[in-house]
Amino acid sequence: MIKEQLDRLPHKPGVYLFRDAGGNILYVGKANDLHSRVRSYFSTSSRVSPKTALLASQVADIDFFTVTSGQEALILELNFIKQYHPRFNVRLKDDKTFPYLKIDIGEEWPRVYRTRRMEDDGGRYFGPFSSSKSLKDTLRVLQRLFPFRICNKNITGTTRRRPCLEYHLGHCLAPCTGSVSKEEYDQVIREVILFLEGRRDKVIRELKARMNKASASTDFEKAARLRDQIQAMEEVIEGEKIASTVRGEQDVIAFIQDEDKAYAQVLFVRSSRMTGREGFLLQGTRHEEPRQIITSFVKQYYSSSPRIPPLLLLQYPIEDKEVVRDWLRSKRGGAVRIQVPRRGVKKQLVDIAAENARQGWEQLKIKEMTAPRSLDAALEEIGKELKLRKKPARMEAYDISNIQGTSAVGSMVVFEDGRPKPAHYRRFKIKTVSGANDYAMLQEVLRRRFKRGKNADGSDTTAWGIMPDLVLIDGGKGQLNAALEVLKESGVDVPAAGLAKEKEEIFLPGRKSPVVLPKSSHGLQVLQNIRDEAHRFAVSYYTRVHRRKTFTSVLDNIPGIGPRRKSALMHHFGSVPAIREASVDELAAATGMTYDQAKKIKEYL
Repeated sequence: MIKEQLDRLPHKPGVYLFRDAGGNILYVGKANDLHSRVRSYFSTSSRVSPKTALLASQVADIDFFTVTSGQEALILELNFIKQYHPRFNVRLKDDKTFPYLKIDIGEEWPRVYRTRRMEDDGGRYFGPFSSSKSLKDTLRVLQRLFPFRICNKNITGTTRRRPCLEYHLGHCLAPCTGSVSKEEYDQVIREVILFLEGRRDKVIRELKARMNKASASTDFEKAARLRDQIQAMEEVIEGEKIASTVRGEQDVIAFIQDEDKAYAQVLFVRSSRMTGREGFLLQGTRHEEPRQIITSFVKQYYSSSPRIPPLLLLQYPIEDKEVVRDWLRSKRGGAVRIQVPRRGVKKQLVDIAAENARQGWEQLKIKEMTAPRSLDAALEEIGKELKLRKKPARMEAYDISNIQGTSAVGSMVVFEDGRPKPAHYRRFKIKTVSGANDYAMLQEVLRRRFKRGKNADGSDTTAWGIMPDLVLIDGGKGQLNAALEVLKESGVDVPAAGLAKEKEEIFLPGRKSPVVLPKSSHGLQVLQNIRDEAHRFAVSYYTRVHRRKTFTSVLDNIPGIGPRRKSALMHHFGSVPAIREASVDELAAATGMTYDQAKKIKEYL
């Protein structure tokens, strides 16, 4: 049947649908030549990808639609992907329900609110946002900057009523009380739109002009409110500046791929500032090339976006560039350039987007992994693979940080039910080991920890009083054996394991070969999290100790600055960097300090 269908396919542009034996749509694609493109899936060539071979093996029926242009094919393809979500297509997760920010300028007193439906009703839409949380954060910033209404009250502009709490908080001009003119309220809405479009400098200029006018007419209360609004907006804008100099409007898109998923990051650059970013999850990316993934994202994202900038900076080239560009031009009503920069400022922006995508994906994995079901399954897996007596409800991880034995410290971090418990974290300064001997330092830390544990009574529920279900050491067989010696001499019956960074191998007592879990294993990811947290905690403590030691040794060389004055400085400023940054007058204000001594310290540093 498939062979007959392949023979009858026309040499015309169109969209094709592959169905399985149950009639379910497996894949939707478009082609300039349906006959040639569809037949290529069933080729016996060794160059066919594993994904294509798997797809072809499941196809029981082929459906197709002919069109007159590449743009028509692209639009039809997008509509089918949105409608059916075929599992072999790269697809945006939950793309049908992305939230938008809407300003209904058709209302007499427009509101700014959230919606999941974008309609051709004359309203201004901004988005799509990747999540409700992202949109709520944006709305929260807008409410801090602009006094617009968010209620559903019927407003006539003359009704006299008591204003609500939003008015008293400065978040609304209270048009429901009749105390603000339609012109003044419309001005606020106009400024909100300009702000969301990235035209922040223009908004500030207008606000300053209104503030000066209010001040000149002795309306000081209004002038003060506008001044505070300007200051808040300048703080937001300052946080959005980027080091690179960019011009015009552009979206910057990059992604990171991880097996069957990819995480794309879009940076929005408006008026030479990065005004926001959104991250989106894509599914069905296994065995797909980067250009196929970014093409699918660009098409699906901009099919839902109400705003298309004149320039797209992409991490990889896209397929069917001319067709996609013409389609974007028709949606925008103006030219759209698509570039893949290789150097300069634009390449820096793409690199920023790629790094944001990497970090966003790591955060998303942690969020997914810390969901109760995922965590419980991960802990079950750890218990099974490490041959533990029970699921490890409490795990402790240890690490050592030093450089050639100087300022050596150790860390102990605690995870309960797969989640960090910072209240039970502990830090150790190494006291008995000189020189660079990480094994001996690790043993000192463990002796001190389990000595405290053995001395604790049964009612002690602090970090010392609760015995762990697993001790995890940052390292391989050598570090694990050093830890096992201490556990044995301490008389503590606690399972232990070592997790080595290079190959992520898990070493167990009495076992020659390590346990190797797949990278996708949630159990391994939990162990990596606790190991990496122990390392982070140790390094942060080492940095603090080493800086303080280095800095105080410098103070020792300043005449007249003894232990008391050093202690007074630390007590007064709280940290070493604060002392370094303090002015002469601020140093002189510390207990026991004189102006001349403060001047000496400042000059010396």
